[in-house]
Formats: sequence, C-alpha cells, structure tokens
Amino acid sequence: MASPAQRMKAMRERRASKSLREVRLALPDARSLSVRRRIASQVAKLRPSSESEAMDWIESISEFDERT
Repeated sequence: MASPAQRMKAMRERRASKSLREVRLALPDARSLSVRRRIASQVAKLRPSSESEAMDWIESISEFDERT
C-alpha cells in the first residue's frame, strides 16, 4: 500500500489532470462556545426593519429554485 504522502500526491495529480485546483478554507468553528457567543451577539444586534430588504431579495430569488 502507498504511503499517505504518495496517495495525496496521486490524488493531486488526478485532480490536476482534470483541471481542478485544491482550495483550502479556514472557517470559525461553530462548535466553539466563544464563536457561538460572538455569532449570537451579532444576531442580537440585527434589526428586522433593516434586514427586510435583504430577506425580500432572498425570498424572491429562492422562487427560481422551485421552477427547475
């Protein structure tokens, strides 16, 4: 069996042959209590009146999904 490094290299070569590129993302960990508190704090600051335009837009474009 190939080593993990060899398997990873082979996988990257297969992806490259298909014109695919690896992308890595670093995201806040929603399992972390500090992150959840920060998100809750930000959500609590939202005002429904100022968010209504965004929600209307989201609802209007979500209708396209139902037609397909």
